[in-house]
Amino acid sequence: MPNITVELLRGRTIEQRREFAKAVADSAVEILGARRQDVRMVFTEITPDIVANGGVLASEDESRAGVVAALADD
Repeated sequence: MPNITVELLRGRTIEQRREFAKAVADSAVEILGARRQDVRMVFTEITPDIVANGGVLASEDESRAGVVAALADD
């Protein structure tokens, strides 16, 4: 039984999570031979102020400003 944990910046829509879950489950069935009903996925929403990339908080990283702003607008 694959147990898959997905961490996403807060702001993804239910449609995006649904589509992602289906694509990952499809891959687990095809590649791992798992039964679809046994593919378990947990989404954890995180905020940009609790994640750091390269030692810089995502909320303060200029190269991520567009992504963070887009998710905040939703």
